Amino acid sequence: MRLQKYIAQSGITSRRKAEELILQGRVKVNDKIIRELGTKVNPESDIVKVNSKIIELESKKVYIMLNKPEGYVTTLKSYYNDKIVSDLIQNIDERIFPVGRLDKDTSGLLLMTNDGDLAYKLTHPSHEVLKKYIALVEGIPNNKKLNKFRKGLKIDGRMTAKAYIRIVKKYRESSLLEISIHEGRNRQVRKMCEYIKHPVMKLKRIAIGALELDDLEVGKWRHLTEKDIRYLKSL
Repeated sequence: MRLQKYIAQSGITSRRKAEELILQGRVKVNDKIIRELGTKVNPESDIVKVNSKIIELESKKVYIMLNKPEGYVTTLKSYYNDKIVSDLIQNIDERIFPVGRLDKDTSGLLLMTNDGDLAYKLTHPSHEVLKKYIALVEGIPNNKKLNKFRKGLKIDGRMTAKAYIRIVKKYRESSLLEISIHEGRNRQVRKMCEYIKHPVMKLKRIAIGALELDDLEVGKWRHLTEKDIRYLKSL
């Protein structure tokens, strides 16, 4: 089994993050630092350590949907006394991690799992899994700005992929937008809205593909159904 896949299936992180750990020299196989991606390991005989801790394959897969509140960071450790999303998950023995990220000020649908392969599939841009957001922004964008947004914008020196955007509701000095993107760059929706001069006031993710948040209460979580899991694996 490839080393990055072994790490992902141990339930400590996604496969993309596992690759980063290997390149950073934070992974050992039989007490030897490995920096080469694709290195093969024998799950039955090799001892794999990440940050000097032995890891093992996780046999039971767990899939959870969380309605993340604002004010929580999407990490497993708090470095600045921030509240972390794993604090909201109770009575789960397996080690699970967030699939992708929602920034501290963004609420909504967050998946958590110990299935590193699925996490990789859902977060890699090449798979083009749509994420749908509702954004309350300052002002009301005109058609010219909406079309710019749809075609792609130059953010942090790179063009974004084409995006979906429509006005859901207009207020006197703000508007509610529905936005869908398949990339996952840092604070991408916020940066795109800022680029067209309509900064985000509130942002919530409501769907990943056809998997929707529905009526799940803020701060609550549920196990995904078998139907949900089959759908995500089919993407």
